[in-house]
Amino acid sequence: MVNELKEAGLTENESKVYLSLLDLGPSLAGEISRNSGLHRRTVYDTTEMLIKKGLVGYILKNNRKLFQAVNPSRIMQIIKEKEDILGPFIQDLGFKYLKTKEKEETNFYKGKEGLKSIFEDQLSNKEILILGASSKAYETLNFYFKWYDKARKEKKVRVRIIAEDREMKKIPLAEIKYLPKKYSSPVAVNIYGDKTAIILWAKKPIAIVIKNKEIADGYRNYFELMWRIAKK
Repeated sequence: MVNELKEAGLTENESKVYLSLLDLGPSLAGEISRNSGLHRRTVYDTTEMLIKKGLVGYILKNNRKLFQAVNPSRIMQIIKEKEDILGPFIQDLGFKYLKTKEKEETNFYKGKEGLKSIFEDQLSNKEILILGASSKAYETLNFYFKWYDKARKEKKVRVRIIAEDREMKKIPLAEIKYLPKKYSSPVAVNIYGDKTAIILWAKKPIAIVIKNKEIADGYRNYFELMWRIAKK
C-alpha cells in the first residue's frame, strides 16, 4: 500500500505514517513511531506535512496531540486524474478507517487543504448554517468553491448564510441575510449535523472542528436568533 500512496503523490514517510494511523486510529507520535519504524522526530515532521495536505488532523487530550487520519476519500480530490486506478484501493482504506475511527471531540486544521476537508465533510448534510460569512473565503479558495458549490447543488445541500458585507457572490441553493458591516470579522462559524467548524479566514487559514451535538445545537439556536435579527 505504501507504493500505491506514493503513486498518489505522498512520500514514503507520509505513506507509512498515514497507513499507521489507519491501523491504529488516534495515536501519539510515539505509537506511530513504533508502528511505522520511523524516528519520533521524523513522525512529527511528517504529520505536519500531512496536516497541510488535509490528510491528518489531531485531537488534544490532556495537552497531548493524538494524530488521526482524515477520511481517505480526501485523496481522491487531490488526484482526480487517477481516480479510476485508485478507487478500489481508497475504498479498502475507507473500511480500515471506519474500523478504527474514534468519536473525536475536537480537530484542528491548518492551510487551504485542511479547510477543503472540512467543506467536503459538510456535503453529507441537508443544510449548512454559516454565521459570519465573508467574501474573504472566496478570495482564499476561489477556484475550489466553484467546484464545491457545483457539488453542493448536485447533492441538493441548502445553505443559510448570515454575512457582514454585501460583496458575497450569488451562491446556488443559498439564502443570505446581512448584519451591519461594523460587525465584520475574519472568523466564521459553520454549523452542520453534530459539528461546529470555527474558521479563521487569513493568508494561512486555520480551523477548529468540534463534534458535539449539544454544542452544535447551541450554535444552531444562536444562529436562528441572529437570523431573525439580520436583514435581507
